[in-house]
Amino acid sequence: MSEGTFGNPEVVEEEVDILLIGGGMGACGAAYELGPWLEQAKADGHEIKVKLVDKAAMDRSGAVAQGLSAINTYLGDNDPADYARMVSNDLMGITRDDLAYDLGRHVDDSVHHFEDWGLPIWKQPGDEGKPLVDGGKPVRSGKWQIMINGESYKWIVAEAAKKALGTERIQERVFIVKLVNDKNDPNRVAGAVGFNVREHKLHVYKFKACLLVAGGCVNIFRPRSVGEGTGRAWYPVWNAGSTYAMAAEAGAELTMMENRFVPARFKDGYGPVGAWFLLFKSKAINAYGEEYLSKDGAQELLKPYYPYNKAAVTPSCLRNHVMLNEMIEGRGPIYMDTVTALGDLAKNMTPKEIKHLEAEAWEDFLDMCIGQAGVWAGENIEPEKKNSELMPTEPYLLGSHSGCCGIWVSGPTDLGAPTEELHAEKDKVPGHLPNGWNWGYRSMTTVKGLFTAADGVGASGHKFSSGSHAEGRMCAKSMVKFVMDNKDWTPELNTSVDELIEDIYRPVRTFLEHKDYTTAIDVNPNYITPKMLQFRLQKIMDEYVAGVATWYRTNAKMMEVAEGKLEMLKEDALKMRAKDLHELLRAWENYHRILAAEAHMKHIQFREESRYPGFYYRMDHNYTDEENWKCFVNSIYDKDSKKWTVFKRAHVDIVSKPAPKD
Repeated sequence: MSEGTFGNPEVVEEEVDILLIGGGMGACGAAYELGPWLEQAKADGHEIKVKLVDKAAMDRSGAVAQGLSAINTYLGDNDPADYARMVSNDLMGITRDDLAYDLGRHVDDSVHHFEDWGLPIWKQPGDEGKPLVDGGKPVRSGKWQIMINGESYKWIVAEAAKKALGTERIQERVFIVKLVNDKNDPNRVAGAVGFNVREHKLHVYKFKACLLVAGGCVNIFRPRSVGEGTGRAWYPVWNAGSTYAMAAEAGAELTMMENRFVPARFKDGYGPVGAWFLLFKSKAINAYGEEYLSKDGAQELLKPYYPYNKAAVTPSCLRNHVMLNEMIEGRGPIYMDTVTALGDLAKNMTPKEIKHLEAEAWEDFLDMCIGQAGVWAGENIEPEKKNSELMPTEPYLLGSHSGCCGIWVSGPTDLGAPTEELHAEKDKVPGHLPNGWNWGYRSMTTVKGLFTAADGVGASGHKFSSGSHAEGRMCAKSMVKFVMDNKDWTPELNTSVDELIEDIYRPVRTFLEHKDYTTAIDVNPNYITPKMLQFRLQKIMDEYVAGVATWYRTNAKMMEVAEGKLEMLKEDALKMRAKDLHELLRAWENYHRILAAEAHMKHIQFREESRYPGFYYRMDHNYTDEENWKCFVNSIYDKDSKKWTVFKRAHVDIVSKPAPKD
């Protein structure tokens, strides 16, 4: 590789109607749904050009890459309104009911497709071999969850997506790093640019509509696993906040970026706990064998969080709150009582059935987190004989699990109150949803032509894998409609290709210019390696913005320090080096992480309460304030001034909430 080739990539320009950015469940859902719509449009005399671009490979891209042992959102006989209520309660009352309800009424169709494509779904005795769509009863591990043999889950879903869209429309190993606004309309996206992570090529795309589904954000906080364990995390480490950062730079309104998810998982391996709690009926206990969630002290601890503490299922953050209190007060470590759970289940089983049960206990990890099976093997843990430690992880930003940060999007047109009663007096307009909740195309952001799904959609958690796929499918239909409504519009980039090359390849040119200044390539006063810059980001967030170092605690003064340090970090980030394409990828992941981290900090700073105890605490406002803060916190970023505008949006319950159980 010559220096000239590395510093001056080949430019590949392409114009399409729809660009899909990402290869996870949301992108696969959109790709699958687009297939027949493209054929229909062609039959009507309109050829719609589509390209899917993934920085990895679709077969193992996204959060489902390693597989799953359960599909966490399948309604079956459940009511979508109950689903919306569950989502709202788990996220402490602040969600978009319209988005959750809409997803609830569509998600099962995706699951039926998964089974039809070959995904093995566990069935109740007597229903083996009977498809869900024909009334087959699944094995449920909870009200909304069904068990699967899911090691190849992503392969199956990706294969269907590739078959529907056509492999000629899919470009793998290209990392999109910037959206480009339209030259004639600053509130519209017209293109995207990225680079090939295998070849020295810069790809520039122009489009009418774009689906941005590049996942959530991992590794902005220092992880619990360090040293030889660096890189192990609960959510996929390649999720670099690209969805949030690129949308913010394009001018899209973000929502609930203060929210984060801190899952309690098997210590060191980050193994899943859902099946253990729900299917195996295991309990979490403290070091003294006490089931701490049912103790009187736990109920007293949760009293201030009424009415959420009285729900049928205690919200995820409040369960963490009690767990953290146990450890802080000296009753840790915390354990998953696998011994009692498996022993109780085995009481009425034959030896063969017991062996099968133990195999299922191992398969829970082998289906989705094989590293945890390695921890068990390495520590001589047999779950029927020895309990395993639980520990809350470092924080993650996401919108598809028990988290709801993301982008503010347009909701469905057929839901909500049919009168003007829900609109603020000053903003009364006819329609179904509160003003500012719908602008014509489901899941379009506040920027024209920019759509999102899955982790990208804010204020609507608990989509999980199936919901992310279903949301991608909904986006596909919206994007086709948008493209047809704008078929005569021609995109024009507001930035020249030369400027884009200069910006994207800055880390490369920084390296080439200064690499000979020192004999040790990694030690140079003129540049910083992406790895070292990421360590700095993680240290700032961990110590000042409620990471594990402070038991998830922060305050206004700590965030003032973080603000100053992030400003300095952004300055130094311009001096990042890239000695090869891998480091160029890491450098751009860092740019995205920094912006996502800054959004997260700004939102926590703005919301003067602790809405999610157990996920984070504002110690200077350590309470929930229903009167002043039961609202959405939204923000808009100005990429020219590099300033954030953070503000409130009114919260409205579209689905009525039942009275809490006293």
